[in-house]
Amino acid sequence: MKSEFIMSGTISRARQIAEMAFEKTQSQFLDRTRALREHDAKLSERTDKTRRLRMARLEREQAVKEISSLPSKRGATPA
Repeated sequence: MKSEFIMSGTISRARQIAEMAFEKTQSQFLDRTRALREHDAKLSERTDKTRRLRMARLEREQAVKEISSLPSKRGATPA
């Protein structure tokens, strides 16, 4: 550790450069991780919404199919 400090007690220039490079790399990694998490959350929301909309559409189609299969009251004679 003593070799990292010069006489005035400051960190060597090489150490400063290495730490700045590490901080930059770490910051980029954290930014990428955050962006991926946001992307995954949006993708999950979109998938859930698509599933809900698909289920609603299928239910509507089934209801229409059931209604159309009922016998028609047209042409029936009143009692």
